[in-house]
Amino acid sequence: MPLTRLILFLTLPLYILDQITKAWTVANISEPPPGQFESLDTPWMIIPDWFHWIRVHNQGVAFGLGNGTSWAPIVFLCVPIIALFIIRYFWKKGAFEHLFSKLAVSLLLCGIFGNLTDRLVQGFLLEHAKGGSFWERLSEGYVVDFIAVRLPFYDKIVPASGGWWPTFNVADSCICIAAVMLFIGGVKEEQAKKKVPGS
Repeated sequence: MPLTRLILFLTLPLYILDQITKAWTVANISEPPPGQFESLDTPWMIIPDWFHWIRVHNQGVAFGLGNGTSWAPIVFLCVPIIALFIIRYFWKKGAFEHLFSKLAVSLLLCGIFGNLTDRLVQGFLLEHAKGGSFWERLSEGYVVDFIAVRLPFYDKIVPASGGWWPTFNVADSCICIAAVMLFIGGVKEEQAKKKVPGS
């Protein structure tokens, strides 16, 4: 299946869903006070004690690594751009032959573009950043996280979490699923090569 078709029917709809849910979160839940990363508003309890809708600003990566640092917004703005060039390079080299791998790349593109859009745009929408220079507002860039899920036994692994997995979004979900699918696709491609005589 061509990459353009996968982007049209999988990447694009998921990207739109990611941006709509983030836009709704920003419009309906107040931004965190300067220097903090989670809104002071009461979470929307979709399923009490299991699934809450909140607003968290993530300037770093997974688990909030890099939050509050001066380097994180710029470094993690560059990383996804580099990742896009790497994906394009390997796609042209024919590295993604199995359907699992192609689907994974499509999900990965959604995740990259979804969170990259946040980092480029959200800093300019912050109330406390208005009036700052272009670079000051760009450096305030962050990813909108809003899905808070409580997992059984997670509090045993990370007691301070109270059982709540780090907040995430649709783009993050796509990246995680893509990672699993890339692994499966890689295994299947290796198995297919072993079945070909002389490989």
